[in-house]
Amino acid sequence: MNNFQQRVKNSTTQVTKLVFPHDTNHIGTLYGGTAMQWIDEVGFLVCTRFSRQKVVTVSIDRVDFKVPIPEGSIVELKGKVIRVGNTSMTALVQIFRENMFKGDQELAVTAEMVFVAVGGNNRPTQLSVHQTTDN
Repeated sequence: MNNFQQRVKNSTTQVTKLVFPHDTNHIGTLYGGTAMQWIDEVGFLVCTRFSRQKVVTVSIDRVDFKVPIPEGSIVELKGKVIRVGNTSMTALVQIFRENMFKGDQELAVTAEMVFVAVGGNNRPTQLSVHQTTDN
């Protein structure tokens, strides 16, 4: 395994959460905005762990809400770096919903987002690794 592949592997992040009533909308499912906040946090962690530099979100290219996530669900967010440029990284973050009592998981949300490494002046700065991973 080369250094780039090892960095991708080491930066892969999983976070588990429980959907509480305050996380839900009027029909008892996870707010889209809350899901997006969680996605942004996991994407930030992935890209920071990959680059070991200060990073900021510059775009969320796509968010697909595939199935609703009801109150009381366990959710697992999984993130990994899928592309690296000169100053930017793209993270893929997926949210899986899990029935608390049955244990089955289903892909509920996917998102791709771009983060940029920033230097002391909060301007884009060079990354030390450039390569594209396979999805």
